[in-house]
Amino acid sequence: MSTITSPGDTHRLNNGLPMLGIGYGTYLSPDDEAGVRCILDALEAGYRLIDTASLYGNEDTVGRAVRESALPREEIFITSKIWNTDQGYDSTLRAFDASMQLLQMDYLDLYLIHWPVPAGHADDYRQLNRETWKAMEQLYRDGRIKAIGVSNFLPHHLEALMDRAEVMPMVNQLEINPRYHQTATAAFCRENGILVESWGPLARGGALEEPILRRIADKHGKSVAQICIRWVLQRGIVPLPKSAHKNRIRANLDVFDFSLDGEDMALIETLDAPGNYSIHPDYLPEE
Repeated sequence: MSTITSPGDTHRLNNGLPMLGIGYGTYLSPDDEAGVRCILDALEAGYRLIDTASLYGNEDTVGRAVRESALPREEIFITSKIWNTDQGYDSTLRAFDASMQLLQMDYLDLYLIHWPVPAGHADDYRQLNRETWKAMEQLYRDGRIKAIGVSNFLPHHLEALMDRAEVMPMVNQLEINPRYHQTATAAFCRENGILVESWGPLARGGALEEPILRRIADKHGKSVAQICIRWVLQRGIVPLPKSAHKNRIRANLDVFDFSLDGEDMALIETLDAPGNYSIHPDYLPEE
């Protein structure tokens, strides 16, 4: 586990690929000029990892922002995800091609299975995941993807996938924030060489009024959002904060000039509510 001390620091994935230690999330980012501006603001602030997904409906916006930036493509780490209804071998290949056409890119840095159990597939999701993964392994071997992984996979989902995989998952993106720590799943990932990312590091804004976090924020002269992001970083997890406001985009990256001490971490430990998913990976609502 690497120590992340600046926006440009990286972790090393289990295939040797360096991956940045903090990223910019684009869930709910608009698919228009305003969305392009947000991503450009993030790149100008110093983010170099941009996270999108086919579900978000903004892959074309992400691609456009990257092209409009002054940065070389190879300096930006782009993640996308395959949606539930596209799982399966042939459909994964088609979905990937569709994403690449929207992004207008020659390769993707990281591609993830978005959820393990698509609605209506409680009985056959294991086989469906394996078919999807087989297609992703092929894209990886073909050099069209630099790394492959999953999102919202718990240990039992990972075990079923890894049992048949030829290429081990490199990343697992999970709902992690000071109100929901995912300790067991994060530990399983570490033990198996899988880097963990945190979506919703601010608990979708729900952590911002938490009195304990406010007290810690006041102690360090920081915002609650910055405390949440710093907490994720200190656990060796990659936070993916998101915002449409330029000042908050910059503030969310201003988390490298302080650290949480043992007392702070112990207080945040008391906030953990195991099982407090916004969406449980085993029980997705119908699309």
